[in-house]
Amino acid sequence: MADIHNVTEFIFLGFSSNQKVERVCFVIFLLLYTAVVLGNLLIMLTVVTSRSLGSPMYFFLCHLSFVEICYSSNIAPKLISDLLVQRKVIALGGCMAQVFFLHLFGGAEILLLIVMAYDRYVAICRPLHYTSIMNRKVCAVLVGIAWLVGFVHSFAQILLIFHLPFCGPNIIDHYFCDILPLLKLACADTYLIGLLIVSNGGTLNVVSFAILLASYVVILWHLRTQSAEGRLKALSTCGSHLTVVILFFAPCFFIYLRPSSTTPMDKLVAVFYTVITPLLNPIIYSLRNAEVKKAVKKLWIRTLKVDEK
Repeated sequence: MADIHNVTEFIFLGFSSNQKVERVCFVIFLLLYTAVVLGNLLIMLTVVTSRSLGSPMYFFLCHLSFVEICYSSNIAPKLISDLLVQRKVIALGGCMAQVFFLHLFGGAEILLLIVMAYDRYVAICRPLHYTSIMNRKVCAVLVGIAWLVGFVHSFAQILLIFHLPFCGPNIIDHYFCDILPLLKLACADTYLIGLLIVSNGGTLNVVSFAILLASYVVILWHLRTQSAEGRLKALSTCGSHLTVVILFFAPCFFIYLRPSSTTPMDKLVAVFYTVITPLLNPIIYSLRNAEVKKAVKKLWIRTLKVDEK
């Protein structure tokens, strides 16, 4: 009897069969990924070196930037290198690892966004107790919980597909490994597994998005009683957070709440949440936050002075 686990590698179809198109995509994605890494590293370096950015909000922003780099780095380098070759191959183990880290970093980011919303809620709605509630220990525990939830979510997802038999075909009409494309290649009935996977991922996304929206509704309602200056400052910060939340969740809903269907748009949407969103986050937080812009300028001036010496 033939071994039903005889697939040891998968082949990506990638973006296009046209090599000229892929060469153009190579340049574009290389520039985008470089900007993702440099932009988020700049945020991290600015927060770590600036005394004015010592509040919990920037502590969480630093961790969010780190997650964004990890999230994009799980997909982008393989995508970029594959654009230069005709046969785009990934080993079975590499494919499973890509799925695991995709959901680990994605789950951690979702929880970090919730933590950042909670931080804004405490800062705006309970300002007199902010320093006692959001102390260093609490902040560290909240970040730890974000990583733990991301790990549990990812482990549950990978556990459902790890023992699936793959006996051919092994061609994935995508440019990276994810759970839904893999389910279509399994030599088994995956209906129940698909429901469990969507229930896991869908519940995390929907519940988290509902919590985030509820948090910002409460914050906006509370802002009615504040001064015009305080209201504008809080609205600017919350506006940045809400923009990031929408940019992150909209593509996730498009992909993971349609388990029974795939379209050519899936690849473009996936580009958005694996490369574009991690690039936009540092831009959004920098441009809409005067303290971050001021700290970046100071860091730049200090760097120039060091170079002159």
